[in-house]
Formats: sequence, structure tokens, C-alpha cells
Amino acid sequence: MSTKHELILRYIEGLAVGEKISVRQVAKALSVSEGTAYRAIKEAENQKLVNTIERVGTIRIEKKKKENIERLTFAEVVNIVDGVVLGGRGGLHKTLTKFVIGAMQLEDMKRYIDAGSLLIVGNRQRAHELALRAGAAVLVTGGFDAADDAKKLADELNLPIISSSYDSFTVATMLNRAIYDQLIEKEILLVEDILTPLFETITFGPKDTVGHFNEVNRTTTHSGYPVIEKNGKVVGIVTSRDAVGKSEDELIEKVMTTHPITVTGKTSVASAGHSMIWEGIDLMPVVSDSGLLEGIISRQDVLKALQMTQRQPQQGEKIDDIVKNQMKTVADEPQSIEFVVAPQMTNQFGSLSYGALTTLLTEVGNRTIKMKKRGESLPENMTIYFIKHVQLGSTVIVKPRILHMSRRFVKVDFDLVSDGDLIAKAMIMYQLFER
Repeated sequence: MSTKHELILRYIEGLAVGEKISVRQVAKALSVSEGTAYRAIKEAENQKLVNTIERVGTIRIEKKKKENIERLTFAEVVNIVDGVVLGGRGGLHKTLTKFVIGAMQLEDMKRYIDAGSLLIVGNRQRAHELALRAGAAVLVTGGFDAADDAKKLADELNLPIISSSYDSFTVATMLNRAIYDQLIEKEILLVEDILTPLFETITFGPKDTVGHFNEVNRTTTHSGYPVIEKNGKVVGIVTSRDAVGKSEDELIEKVMTTHPITVTGKTSVASAGHSMIWEGIDLMPVVSDSGLLEGIISRQDVLKALQMTQRQPQQGEKIDDIVKNQMKTVADEPQSIEFVVAPQMTNQFGSLSYGALTTLLTEVGNRTIKMKKRGESLPENMTIYFIKHVQLGSTVIVKPRILHMSRRFVKVDFDLVSDGDLIAKAMIMYQLFER
């Protein structure tokens, strides 16, 4: 049975894109308290089903797919630039394909503006109307207003006119940063992106028998199955090892592992993988906030996802990416890595920062392990000893050495050398993640 919270979320998801909602409206429609409605709307905002804008309210927006996550809605633009909506509120749910800074003559501007664009411009009234007629929204910078005719046209076409007190350059920088952040978010795989959904998941009930389990297990290659009650709540996991040697009449609830480790759809794949390694399990149920089964993920699913993300082209550059771009293989020592301490890799004193160094060491260690053994590895703990100051512009060589490798763990030792001098030493323990 679904909770009130889940019912409200489904109700919101069923609303038409662009529809305005309120706490009072949801509370009345579903006969729940305003507090319950408020919490559910906040969760819907976290799930990017709705967007709340000051002085406008909460509107239903289209939930973005991973491949389109870099597109901002005009409602999000309003919040990013601390804007005020002057007209065209009915189009706030729409997404923009690009933004154009209107620092050119009107005739030239026409070549760059098309449907779905956002024109960033000051108090140029004719440019506002030109953009709206071309199917573009308008962001007026400098805190200026728009003409009444432009506002009326925006309402008719459902294309927003937004006013911001920031200048054009600042606004463009803020939007560019927001798109960059979403590109980075796009690269972070969540469990919900790779799970096997509920309708494809084989499940058992506590009162099913081991005989029934053996019959089903013979026709599949799965390593385990979730055990759920009639209301869909997960109560255990049953595997072939649990059923071996048991009577055919034995109930599943007598042999299953109770209180299984679970994850939610919003858990990162990396975090789920780390839990699988640490706990030595091959299957994890994916549950809702109330413990209802939504699907499963396997060790193989996680491994494939981790390998896939490494093959994706880089789009949103993170600090890690900046650091990794400095790495070059040493010609005579294929395992060793050379890098130059760039400004982005330093702390406030101009020395190599601890964060940049840990990123480099982790990456070099992963690379060294892959040269010896297939599969993915995750760092578990790290020890670093700085011996000498490493200043901006220094060329550093990292020399890794595998000290010990077992089925599940690898110890890697590192020497860091600059100008022939040992400047730091480190050791990292990695967990191996294999099929």
C-alpha cells in the first residue's frame, strides 16, 4: 500500500507540464494535511518535477532525461539570476536550447535567434519584440523593465520576459556555470539509471517453498532474489547458497537472509559498488523511502556502469579532470606518470595541494592495477608523507609499485620525485571490484 507521500508525488507527476500547484490545492485534492503536502512538494522539487519561483509560485516542469539534463528550463533561469518574471509566465516550464547576448545590430541579431533561444539584452525594446516574434524568450539585464506591448506579446506567445539586476556578462557567466554543473551531474550515474525495474525482477514471498525456489532458479542465471511481503516491502534476500541442502518443503522465510542491505534510486553507482565490495554481496534491492521494492542492481550492473562512464567523452570539467589532464606517461617507465604543478593544483601558499595530490595518486594507482589485473578498483585508505615543499611550476614524477595483491585488495606504494629529489611518499589500499 502506497504512503500519502508517494500518492502526492504520483499526483504531481500526473499534472500537465506548466500547470501551477500550491500546498493548499494538493492538500484539498488528496485530503491530506498541508504539512504533508508541503513536504511532498519539496521532494518533487528535489526530483525536478516542479520548480518554485519567488512571486510566481510552484509550477510543474518536464523531468529531464539524462541526455537532455544540460538544458535549463526558463523557471530555473529565473532562480539562477535572481530574476523577476515580467510576462509570459505560461512558458516558464519550457527549456532553452541556447542563449544569445544581444550586443549587435538588430539585423545581425536575427541570424542568431531562433525558437527556444534566450536573448540576453539590456533595455532595447525593439530587440525584445524581435526575439519574442522569433520564438525566443528574453532576459533583460541591468534591472530594466520591458514595454507593455512586449509583455502583452510574451503572454500571448507563452514566452517569458525575465528581468535581472545583473549585467549581461555576469548573467551569461551564471548560466554557463549552471549548465556546466548539470553536465557534471549528467556524468554521475545513479542507481535509478541502471537498475532492473520491478516488473522485470523475479521475487519470492516469505511463505514460498525452497522447492518453488529451486524450480525458478533452474531457469535463470541470477545469483539471488529479493523476498517481499504482499505490500511490496523488502524483508529478505534468498540465494542458491541459502537453499542448498534444505528440504523442498522448507519455507523461504526460514532460509533467507533477513534485513538485507538496500539502496535507493538516488544512491550513486560508485557508492553502491563500494557497499557491495565491503559487504561481499552480489545483489542489492533498490527500495523507495518507505522500503517498497523498486528493482534490483547486481555487481555486474555496477561494473558495466563504471566502465561505461570511463568511456564517455568529458563534457563538464571538474577539478579532477583539470588535475588528470596534467598527467603524462614517462617514456622509459610506462608505469610512472609525470606532471607539472599548474595553478589550479595549488593551495593558498602556492604549493601542491593535498586534494590535487590525492586525485593524482588515486588515478595513477588505478592505472597501475589495470595494467596487472582487469576490473575496477576503489581506494579504501591513503597515507601521504610530504618530505619537501612542491611549488608551482615544479615537474613531478610519480613512481607506483604494487606491494601486495590479493583477490580483493591491492596495496600500492608511491614515490614522488622532483629534480632527482624525493619530495613525498604515499601508500594506498584499493578494493578490487570484479565480476
